Amino acid sequence: MTRTPLRPLARILHARSQGQNPDTIERENLRARHEEIRERARGRAQLRLLFLSLCFFSAFTVIGARMGMLAATEPMEPRTASNGAEITAGRADIVDRNGRVLATNMLTHALYVQTKDLIDPAHAAAELARIFPDLDEAVLLQRFTDGRKFLWVKKVLSPEQMQQVHDIGDPGLLFGPREMRLYPNGQLAAHVLGGASFGAEGVDSAEVIGTAGLEKAMDQRLRDPAQAGTPLQLSLDLTIQATIEEVLHTGMVMMNAKGAAAVLMDVQTGEIISLASLPAYDPNNRPNPVLPKGAEPGDSPLFNRAVQGVYELGSAFKIFAAAQAMDLGLVNPESMVDANAPMVWGKFKIKEFENHNYGPLLSVSDVIAKSSNVGTAHIALMIGGERQQTFLKALGLFDPSPVELIEAPYAKPIVPKRWPDITTITVSYGHGIAASPLALATAYATIANGGIAVTPTLLKRNAPMEGVRVMSEQTAAEAVKMLRRVVTEGTASLGEVKGYEVAGKTGTAEKPRPTGGYYDDKVVNTFAAVFPASNPRYVLTVTLDEPVETTGPKPRRTAGWTAVPVAAEVIRRTAPLLGLKPQVEAVGLDGLTAVSN
Repeated sequence: MTRTPLRPLARILHARSQGQNPDTIERENLRARHEEIRERARGRAQLRLLFLSLCFFSAFTVIGARMGMLAATEPMEPRTASNGAEITAGRADIVDRNGRVLATNMLTHALYVQTKDLIDPAHAAAELARIFPDLDEAVLLQRFTDGRKFLWVKKVLSPEQMQQVHDIGDPGLLFGPREMRLYPNGQLAAHVLGGASFGAEGVDSAEVIGTAGLEKAMDQRLRDPAQAGTPLQLSLDLTIQATIEEVLHTGMVMMNAKGAAAVLMDVQTGEIISLASLPAYDPNNRPNPVLPKGAEPGDSPLFNRAVQGVYELGSAFKIFAAAQAMDLGLVNPESMVDANAPMVWGKFKIKEFENHNYGPLLSVSDVIAKSSNVGTAHIALMIGGERQQTFLKALGLFDPSPVELIEAPYAKPIVPKRWPDITTITVSYGHGIAASPLALATAYATIANGGIAVTPTLLKRNAPMEGVRVMSEQTAAEAVKMLRRVVTEGTASLGEVKGYEVAGKTGTAEKPRPTGGYYDDKVVNTFAAVFPASNPRYVLTVTLDEPVETTGPKPRRTAGWTAVPVAAEVIRRTAPLLGLKPQVEAVGLDGLTAVSN
């Protein structure tokens, strides 16, 4: 920087020549320089003040805008920031066909402990053990003092329990909000719904996942955030489900059975209106699946007898042989077949119940009405093993049911590996092959709806389903007429319900021993019903495990005395709920009595 001298030589010489004091020149220049410095400093100060003013203005503008935005938004609770992925807690409701809630979510809290914040671990452990009797005070205290920083105490608290824990007053006891799955109807439809539990858990929320039944099979749909507000609508009717479970439980107790199952299906849509299995459980408090040593899977209340129960269903299979033979043109309802018992086939002897002999000949219709093993065997031999297998497979009796339950794919029917003639014979009357009550209901629905294969579903359908034709409509109609004779004249006479034209077939099958052979005093009884017979709308199967009717002089274990009356009561109670009007039979003139005053 070039500085201007305060005493320039030219001015000093000029001042001396004029007789002036040269020092005044220096003072004037010094004063001018100071004025220049002051002007520059003033300019810099003004720029700084302007910059600070702009900064303050901008800051207050941002703060004011943010305050305005906060004032315009809905208030919400502050949330603690947490590391890791966000837990999706939402889960769609499950409702019945009429929109009534079967499963929903409820806000609750979990109890956890930050041990470093505990003031008095011993007192906290003692109080928690008092509030929760299932907790051990010594174990709690040991966990509070073993060096861990965090631990869960209870995953779900009731409001009363939460208040009691809060009253302990220890800052180390903390609550985490979460949603839990609630089944407001308790045990009702337990085997359909299955149950749910917590998956990934954090202190702020927990993931709800399905553990069994439809909850697990449809888990992805129920957890889909895009559909969380849209309930999953089932085909079940809550009122009918409750009625059937009530009647089935009463029948199970009266018939001294160890278990029972029932399936009610719409034959046109394949919708399952009710699916019941007893004994049941409460999905709000799902029991431990571990069974005692030596127990059968069916002894667990978690076991779904309607789907997982794979049984030899006995004479309920006979209508399949008759229907196929008619459809192939081999017989008609009035064709006479050999029914002379016993029937000897190689080293095997085919007998009738209690060694009856319905022969020497019976019509096909009478074979079904009287439930003749020998007559059915001869019909099956006309068909042949290869065609028999094709037909039963078309009815869905060789494959697991496609119903929307996680257990269904694992409940595979037991089908013979080899199929000689003796297998053709025994399978025709329901021995040597095992299927579930649901599979049997599906096969009967195929007959009842005119011969179109049915696909069962637990989800509501708004239109009739489409399926392949398994038999002609005429054959299906003739088969239903035969089943009607079983109720009016045959082995299911106790199944008659006035006004509802019940048709059906009984099945009494001895239970196989684990070591081979069959028990003499243990049976699985089934009644598969179609109603009303003149215009089939519904199929009902009722299955009882090891029933015995004891009101007579000797124990009676056949389906006609056990499963049939239970099914009749189910139809009597549910038919009006299904909107079916009873058909009033006309009374003949000879039954009238004239009265005159």
